[in-house]
Amino acid sequence: MVARNDLQDADVDRIFRALADATRRDILRRTLDGERSVSTLAAEYEMSFAAVQKHVAVLEAARLIVKRVEGRERLVRADPETIAKAQRLLSEYEQLWRSRIDRLDDLLAEDDT
Repeated sequence: MVARNDLQDADVDRIFRALADATRRDILRRTLDGERSVSTLAAEYEMSFAAVQKHVAVLEAARLIVKRVEGRERLVRADPETIAKAQRLLSEYEQLWRSRIDRLDDLLAEDDT
């Protein structure tokens, strides 16, 4: 099955699994305004460098961040395109549920008359 807006079901699963973790959401937030080195990110958390690298790898696999090498550093930044796709998907779900609630409201209003 294919999700809407160019995201396959597997893509959606990876994105939301990645976003299910508070540390990964924070890493994503920190990289929205520009690149950060993995070392700089690791210094922000009370966990090992390797643990932060694993979080970055999950975000990269979900295509929520892009990583590039510059010399000895690994720089990461949020990928606004994937974030926008996820946001559009959530908007579609919101519209679906609002439509269902509106229909339910209409049905309940008919019962009142």
